[in-house]
Amino acid sequence: MDLFAKCYEPSLADEVREKNIYPYFHALESRQDTEVIMEGKRRIMLGSNNYLGLTTNPDVIAAGVKAFQEFGSGCSGSRFLNGTLAMHLELEAELARFLRKDAVVTFSTGFQSNLGIISAVVGRTDYIVMDRENHASLYDGCRLSYGKMLRYKHNDMADLEKKLREVPETAGCLIVTDGVFSMAGDIANLPEICRLAREYGARVMVDDAHGLGVIGEGGRGTASYFGLEDQVDIYMGTFSKSLASLGGYMAGPARVVDYVRHSSRPFIFSASITPASCASALAALRILEAHPELPETLQARALYMRARLNERHIRMRESNGERIPIVPIYTYDPIPTLTIAKELYDRGVYVNSSLPPAAAPHECLLRTSLMVTHTEAQIDEAVEILADVLHEHGIA
Repeated sequence: MDLFAKCYEPSLADEVREKNIYPYFHALESRQDTEVIMEGKRRIMLGSNNYLGLTTNPDVIAAGVKAFQEFGSGCSGSRFLNGTLAMHLELEAELARFLRKDAVVTFSTGFQSNLGIISAVVGRTDYIVMDRENHASLYDGCRLSYGKMLRYKHNDMADLEKKLREVPETAGCLIVTDGVFSMAGDIANLPEICRLAREYGARVMVDDAHGLGVIGEGGRGTASYFGLEDQVDIYMGTFSKSLASLGGYMAGPARVVDYVRHSSRPFIFSASITPASCASALAALRILEAHPELPETLQARALYMRARLNERHIRMRESNGERIPIVPIYTYDPIPTLTIAKELYDRGVYVNSSLPPAAAPHECLLRTSLMVTHTEAQIDEAVEILADVLHEHGIA
């Protein structure tokens, strides 16, 4: 059989291209901002993870430009060998202080961070117990680790405890959860997760890619939000969202972080974060530290949009994260979802479509997300367009 045969089989991508509702790879022609030029037309951007709006901040841009000029375009090597700049160490030290953890190690991408952390700390005889709605990178990290993976129903603590009972007392166990779930925008039940971890002798890892800069004291994330910073063993996060750059990190006990530095193949065998990306993330972190009111303003934007959607009788996915700037709107089935997303795009609003396997069958969503820099006028305009299109399709 030809290896490439699968590439020529009919696919959903073929079907939606034929229907002219293909949603991917739209080309940006401007900076990532609340409004963008995409394929020649103004669009209100409701599909970005640029939560604090710092991709266009002059200080962040200036830091990246300066680093590019001083250190060149790349490090041309792994952090393990020739690719460590003093600035990498500076970023790690400042982030560790901000997160109130002993140490931080940075990775070249967020996806790589989860691969690198889990595959290093979980061995063949260990267990990973994880939320079914965790990010894909966490699933791939589990596969790379060779540990045994058990999944519990989303935010279902009874099912989590049931899975923990299946773990042999002789095995190491890591409970892994998103802090803020990227599709639904809800928040993990971290108090109960930490309680169960203590009871069953497990460690806890939180993927806080969508929590940093969004919730917690001064934007410190999900553990801070619940006052559980001393009970979460490992934080993972990214620089590509609130910190307006590219890369990822692990924060945790110094000895564990050092173990990952010397054991993680995705870390050891990947080139380090570029100088410009490192400097931009460091500048963004300093802005967040200097302006702890930014997450509160962002949460106010989320409350405002939810109120406006409620006024227009738009059904959102139920969530315990009403202040989270991820606002998922039900569109139910894949083809109607993509049709609606295309009509919104044509009318000047960019949103993301959430289809299986990211969403359950018949529970497809439009994933909208906000930035602190969105104005109420922009939200009002976008909500009116959303309501008009959804109601035209009989969705409310």
